[in-house]
Amino acid sequence: MSQATKGKQVVQEVLGEHIVPSDQQQIVRVLGTPGNNLHEVETAQGQRFLVSMPSKYRKNIWIKRGDFFIVDPIEEGEKVKAEISFVLCKDHVHSLQKEGL
Repeated sequence: MSQATKGKQVVQEVLGEHIVPSDQQQIVRVLGTPGNNLHEVETAQGQRFLVSMPSKYRKNIWIKRGDFFIVDPIEEGEKVKAEISFVLCKDHVHSLQKEGL
């Protein structure tokens, strides 16, 4: 499978799929990008930490301040405490707000 095909599949996954976070996952908001595929995020409780971006999203999805993620916690991380499992677009955010999440 070519890189272009993989990129298209990732974009379709992000735009089309409606996902609800599990008990261990958190919804976080992006505060900034210090580099090296790391993003500084903030939880609803105000906790700030770094999350890593998996390779499937790199160079396929562009992230900016104010975007939302669903993240999975990483046990062994000191600074990087989670990994992005799903990037939420505006439609996902609105539907999750209606559901009360």
